[in-house]
Amino acid sequence: MIDLILHLDTHLLAMAHEYGYWVYGILFLIIFAETGLVVAPFLPGDSLLFVAGALCGLGALQMEWLMPILMLAAISGDSTNYWIGRVLGLHLFDLFIGKFVKQEHLDKTRAYYEVHGGKTIIFARFLPIVRTFAPFVAGLGMMRYSMFVMFSVLGSVAWIGSLTVAGYYFGNIPVVKNNLTMIILVVIFISFLPAIIEFIRHKRKSAT
Repeated sequence: MIDLILHLDTHLLAMAHEYGYWVYGILFLIIFAETGLVVAPFLPGDSLLFVAGALCGLGALQMEWLMPILMLAAISGDSTNYWIGRVLGLHLFDLFIGKFVKQEHLDKTRAYYEVHGGKTIIFARFLPIVRTFAPFVAGLGMMRYSMFVMFSVLGSVAWIGSLTVAGYYFGNIPVVKNNLTMIILVVIFISFLPAIIEFIRHKRKSAT
């Protein structure tokens, strides 16, 4: 998995040559799983989109196919995760989670998503791991689906669009292309940076 993430350009280019148009289906499944299954937050997201955009710049993939397919994967993954949280999550809460988490915490989660759920769904798109759990928690928190899907579409379009376009225009610049492994690590670090900053802030507040 580490080798796949650090050498995405090589692996993705090989898949494009070997599988042809089927590579779009493979990318769909990766983005869908990373977004829609709470057990798959380890799959590449941001870096995958950047590299896929770079391969579009090389002509190995077609942007007019890539963007709508991956946007559909992100949106449908979000909705799947939401309904897993809404249907299965409540059963899990009654059977297991409720033994460790008080009902008042679930009520607070529902109240939070009712007020701040929209921006949470959009911002979560750009945060690894968080984007995998946010739809599940939104479903568990009984966020209105009409509101959820509206912000899910906005977030998915912004996430897929920004990173694939960035890869398309910058991924094949010689200094970027020759140091793509380092660029991937930087993309991953930047993705985790807001969570790291929030963790530090929380620690400082706890210490005071």
